[in-house]
Amino acid sequence: MEIYKVNTPEGTRDRLFAECVEKRYVQHAMISLFEKRGYSEVITPEVEYYDLFVKAQNPLPQESMLKLVDCEGRLLVLRPDCTTPIARVAATRLKDFPFPQRLYYNQNIFRANGLDTGSDSDITQCGIELIGAPGLRGDVEAIAMAIDALCSAGAEKFHIELGHVDFFTGLASGLGIGKKRKDALRNCIESKNFAMLEDLIGSISGGEADCLRKLPYLFGGAEVLEEAFSLTDNEVARSAVKYLSTIYRELDTAGRGKYVRFDLGLVQSIDYYSGLVYRGFMEGAGTVVLAGGRYDNLIGGFGLPLPSTGFAVYVDSLISCLPPVEITPLETLVHYEPGMLSEALDLLDSLPKGTAELSPCTSFNETMALAREKGLKQILAVSENGITEAKLDAKP
Repeated sequence: MEIYKVNTPEGTRDRLFAECVEKRYVQHAMISLFEKRGYSEVITPEVEYYDLFVKAQNPLPQESMLKLVDCEGRLLVLRPDCTTPIARVAATRLKDFPFPQRLYYNQNIFRANGLDTGSDSDITQCGIELIGAPGLRGDVEAIAMAIDALCSAGAEKFHIELGHVDFFTGLASGLGIGKKRKDALRNCIESKNFAMLEDLIGSISGGEADCLRKLPYLFGGAEVLEEAFSLTDNEVARSAVKYLSTIYRELDTAGRGKYVRFDLGLVQSIDYYSGLVYRGFMEGAGTVVLAGGRYDNLIGGFGLPLPSTGFAVYVDSLISCLPPVEITPLETLVHYEPGMLSEALDLLDSLPKGTAELSPCTSFNETMALAREKGLKQILAVSENGITEAKLDAKP
């Protein structure tokens, strides 16, 4: 149909001019930080085998993947996630390298979000994976990197919400319920669906059940950890709270505690993460701009058990919350006589970036008309006699 010739697919759009400048500015700022801290770039294919994401503990539902078929009839997907392909790389291409390995990426993922959802299907992520770094120091480094990455991009008023997988799993295991009911509980807590949560817990009594009822409310500052610890005697859950407290002390000592909040109801993708989980929010906006956590079991699925942690910044979501970058306006048109192209290009290169461009016109009068149409301030004309400047009157 004719409409498909001029429109983009659902969840995608064209980005022009200032949007591109803003995006490159944010990406460059974060990449510069990553490289300064010893992280090396990896790029994985945009097209991967479907089986990679089905057999690697990946939490993505298959309905969310954009699929295609190769010439041999094998099912492929457009990359729906960056971490799983990098886990494959670590277990294969990097298996003989010394660990830990610090990797970063700056690439797109693709999701089938359905019609009329308003969600992007083409999502730019810029993030890190700290492969082979166990425990506290790895987690603290990753969170500090997440905070510093947002700061480097120009974010000021934001916070990182920390949670821990074991707090929920410890409580849920104490109830003695099956996986299906446990997953339903997780979904209710994550979405803060209090009515459904109560229906699922039902008549179950005891410390674990009571704590699960309060779990959606356990978010805020460091005082939340004290409350969470006092609500349960479950050793697994208490150990998770102690771990979060230790991380907070480390970050606070490093001057980054002001960016940290806690959400004990942060239980998304519970089968994917194995410990610490976190999300980043800009204050005043409900959009997630960063997500990450520890995934110690993922790379082992490829034959090389390695404790790992990492995060991804959702670049476009972050940009939507930042003040616009000031764009240098185009001011000058460079006109040149026949045989003077080299001199005109040298002149163009000597001017401030983005302030001038070459005239495609053969006559000076045509160049003058074009400059007026573009609303420019001046023309620089290059001839054998040198450079002549012609100022243009501002439009009334």
